[in-house]
Formats: sequence, structure tokens, C-alpha cells
Amino acid sequence: MRKFSLGSAIMYTLISLYAAICLLPMLLVLMISITDEDAILRNGYSFFPDNFSLYAYKLIFTGGSQVMQSYGISIFVTVVGTLLAVTVTAMAGYTLANKHVKFRNWMALYFFITMIFSAGIVPWYLMNRMLGLTDNILALIIPSLLFSPFNLFLVRNFMNGVPDSLRESATIDGANDITIAFRIYLPLCTPVLATIALFYGLDYWNNWWNAIMLIDSKSLYPLQFMLLQLQSEISMLNEMTMLAGSSDVTLPAESVKMATAIVTIGPIVFLYPYLQKYFVKGLVIGSVKG
Repeated sequence: MRKFSLGSAIMYTLISLYAAICLLPMLLVLMISITDEDAILRNGYSFFPDNFSLYAYKLIFTGGSQVMQSYGISIFVTVVGTLLAVTVTAMAGYTLANKHVKFRNWMALYFFITMIFSAGIVPWYLMNRMLGLTDNILALIIPSLLFSPFNLFLVRNFMNGVPDSLRESATIDGANDITIAFRIYLPLCTPVLATIALFYGLDYWNNWWNAIMLIDSKSLYPLQFMLLQLQSEISMLNEMTMLAGSSDVTLPAESVKMATAIVTIGPIVFLYPYLQKYFVKGLVIGSVKG
């Protein structure tokens, strides 16, 4: 049995208070999303809504098919894109961590330069058009597939901590680099791979820029872009109603914003607890080694 002391009681109390403070904004967002728009305009934001209403969620899921289809598009893009991005980053990190690869430091410098300088939007757009990455599902995956240099160096630094004797022993036994990477290095690097998987997953899930620039078909809209359009349409209709001098109809602009936040953060909130045990270890060790 662990001895319970006054210091432990104070520590647990402070942690509980901090957790409650972190949860309060999310609770407020949830309460606003289920509050009638007239009550929000009349009383402002409140943890205790006067008029309970699910109209914002009904408006988001009107018809059902478009939102659910966009949900499916976002989930597919996030899962496939994250798996591919993690694989590419892991292979590049393994190459830069392999001391037998010539000019690996020069290659690392080449990748580092991309963290500082960017060609801009126009070359990025023209390149995607030349590659045929417009108005198809690949346009939501490939442009974001190129690994982040930060994630690359995180993986490389973590792999530098793997003893070279493991690679040498596997080489003596006849293993090639593919076998060494997938059978030895990647299983040992689970913490850092889970960390960058969370980073890539967040980027793909929250990405609406690719849809704006490269997607024309409504059937390919990801969830973030579709909900962004919905909010813009509601704001425009409210402005038109005000200009017309009509106050009979009030569209749920504020409640829809909060309902959108609740709808979009769901998958990430459920994913993080499974990766949390790897996250801190992979981030800390990968950032200080090498």
C-alpha cells in the first residue's frame, strides 16, 4: 500500500482543480451548442441554458448524407494519409540515422532548409495541377503527405539512440535494410512513431486548405470545409435578414459554431488517450538525443 501524505493530497487536489479548469471551456461550448439562439443573444454565454434546443445539430445534420459523407471522407483521408506519412517519415529518419549512408548530414541539411524557406502558394498550386491532384481524393492526401522536417528530425534523433550493435548483428545474420527497419527499428521506435502519428492525424483531420484550393466536387468535401461553408452561409443569411429589416427569423449562428466544434473534435478526443502513453516519451527523447 502506498503511503498517503499531506503532500500527495495537495498534489492530487491541484491536479483535479487544473483538470476541472481545462474541462470548463469544453463544457461551456457544449452548453452553448444546445442553447436556443434567442437565449444566447439575450443572455450571452451561460453554463445553464434557459431554452434547451438541438436545432443547431439538426441544421448540421440536415439531410444526413452530406455531413456523414464528409465525415467518411475526413476519416478516410486522415487514416490513409497518416499511415503513409508516418511510413515515409520513418523510412527517411532511418536513412538519416544510418551511419553507413554517405552524405546523410548533407541530406539532413537539405531537409532543414525547407523548415526555414518556402516557395509559396503559387508554385505549390501549379505543381499539384501538373501532377493531376485536383478534384480527386488524392488531392486531399498527397499534398500533405510530404513529411514535416520537424517530425523527421524527431524520428532521426530517436533512432540515433538505438544501439548500432543491433544493426550489425542483423547484418551479420543476412538481414537487409528493409528487414532491419521493419523488424528491429520501427518496433523499438513505437513512442516516437505514435507521437508523429498524432501530429499528422491532427493536420489531416483539421485540413480544409487543400479542399479550398484543389476540390470542386461537393461530394469530396471533407468535414472541416463543409462545416466552414455552412457557417459562412448562416452568417450571410443573418446579414441579409438584418439588412432586410426582418427580425422574425434568427438563424443559430453562435450555437452552430459551438456545435461544429463539438462535432469536429470528437475523433481526436477519443484517439488521444490511446497515444498519450507514447506521446511524452517520444517527444522528449526524440528532441534531446542526437
